[in-house]
Amino acid sequence: MLGGPRIKHVDDVEEHEVVRIEYADGRSASVHERFMEMSPRFMSFWNRWDPGMIQRKHGHHGDHVVFILKGEMMVGDTLCTAGSHIYLMHGDTFGPWIAGPEGCETLGIIAGEGSSFCAEQDMADFLDLLASKGAKQGAVPAIKNPPPWKPRGIVLPGPIKDA
Repeated sequence: MLGGPRIKHVDDVEEHEVVRIEYADGRSASVHERFMEMSPRFMSFWNRWDPGMIQRKHGHHGDHVVFILKGEMMVGDTLCTAGSHIYLMHGDTFGPWIAGPEGCETLGIIAGEGSSFCAEQDMADFLDLLASKGAKQGAVPAIKNPPPWKPRGIVLPGPIKDA
């Protein structure tokens, strides 16, 4: 027992740029994430997607729920608007994800430590999709306070730039 509920407000949790794409015309788009809770058994996060952000098809080591709070995004071939609940079983993949013209905000919950995985073909398809949109992967800063355990697989997709 931890002595009762842990209550946090999203504004009190540091925001991290975790994924970035860069367009040939100089624009960029990112996913900005706030890790609300992280433990070896559970992870919850709030994130904000810039308009036009594209994320690869991937899965997580644990059942995963994403709830669209604001805006919209394409998840594979399905348009998900505010109020959409997206569930993925451990071992399955979903995506690619493409934020709508106003971007979006989501709440995510993952059973387990939260690391992700991506098949080589899904990564190749992602890079092809970016190229077709005149974009490429950009680098993001390293997370300042990573989890205190060693996650399996890839926690955050994309290159890390020097601080």
